[in-house]
Amino acid sequence: MANSKPGALTWGMGAVWLGVVLAGTFLMVAYANTPGEAGTPPASWPDSSQLPRNPHRATLVMFIHPHCPCSRASIGELALLMAHCQDRVEAHVFFVKPAGMTTEWTQTDTWREAAQIPGVTVHRDDEGREARRFGAETSGTTELFDAKGRLVFDGGITAARGHYGDNTGLDAVQALLFHELAAQTNTPVFGCSLFGCDAKSSP
Repeated sequence: MANSKPGALTWGMGAVWLGVVLAGTFLMVAYANTPGEAGTPPASWPDSSQLPRNPHRATLVMFIHPHCPCSRASIGELALLMAHCQDRVEAHVFFVKPAGMTTEWTQTDTWREAAQIPGVTVHRDDEGREARRFGAETSGTTELFDAKGRLVFDGGITAARGHYGDNTGLDAVQALLFHELAAQTNTPVFGCSLFGCDAKSSP
């Protein structure tokens, strides 16, 4: 009987450890698949935007929180899109800079990665003014406007937070740029709040 006690204790500790691991895994998966707050994009290009729109081709705008780790995947997917569609779209990425933050706070590795994508122009969005004009709430929000300024897609171009790979949003944008039908024109955005405090805030 004395020998059975350590064995029972070991099994009990193992069960507790397994429970903790499973619970942690479940929470991580749930978080990765939980979209951010949906925005309210305008049906057409906002007249108040300071960004000139090219009337001869489609325009894509993406809004990023510079310290959102999930948004690296959005930038990575944008790079893939531009590799196939650079001659069909003007792409702009806005990095939100809250009041009181320095320019250096905004210019993170994610900024530099976006700036290196051929055909993409990167902007600092002071106090998120452009993001608000375009109704964006979550980092990674992507909006595509046709040559007439009509919104034809809004949402995210990743399948989950920080997830690289095939996804409905990216497929939809690419299809629209090739004048094909898109399975969806609105998808969830997986990222941190552009205006909240759920993204890492230190440089």
